[in-house]
Amino acid sequence: MMSKPIVSLIDHAVLHPTQTDDDVRAACELCDRVGVASICVKPSHVPLAAELLKGSAVKVSTVIGFPHGGTTTKAKATETLEACQQGAVEVDMVVNVGKALAGDWDYVLADIKAVVDVARQAGTITKVIFETGLLPDDATKQKLCELSEQAGAAFVKTSTGFGFVKDDSGALQSTGATEYDIRLMRAACSDKVQVKASGGIRSYEDAVKLVALGATRLGTSGTEAIAAGAENKADY
Repeated sequence: MMSKPIVSLIDHAVLHPTQTDDDVRAACELCDRVGVASICVKPSHVPLAAELLKGSAVKVSTVIGFPHGGTTTKAKATETLEACQQGAVEVDMVVNVGKALAGDWDYVLADIKAVVDVARQAGTITKVIFETGLLPDDATKQKLCELSEQAGAAFVKTSTGFGFVKDDSGALQSTGATEYDIRLMRAACSDKVQVKASGGIRSYEDAVKLVALGATRLGTSGTEAIAAGAENKADY
């Protein structure tokens, strides 16, 4: 038995470009029924999710600068403010990956801090997405952990679920949370910052492994399968 039910650590993702209002309605019903931490929706769906989950313990979260992180800092701050005003109580922002790869750490820090500051004024917490599968080495991931904590973020997060790399055959493969990266990110942050694993979490067993390594949130669209697995293990 886990100290907290696995399902209660899930941020249920409804972020695919093709997902509609009806998909959000169905997802809100699922999230409220099984008791996830939050539903993570596209910014345009925040008002609908906030309305549907009014009075529920399930929080509404959204994404900022998603999925590539390349929008301007001002645009991210504006997007954050609007999301908070419309009912989001958690925001998951994507770092500017290109600036991180170039080692422009002043830019990266200011970019994160702008979102954190706007969110904090609204009583909203910020999670910082690294897109770990696109980063070349441990040092870059550790530096992003350092800057996220310096900026006041509540969480560091592995992936968007929309990052792709080419395999040896040239085919595109999506990147996601790995046990290695969760362990690395947990070690690189103080206890003030939590770790969110996201991308490729499809089963109860996947979830348990990542939580055991230090993840305290799980970004996934596989909530039903994880909940079913938890029931079978007497966890949920």
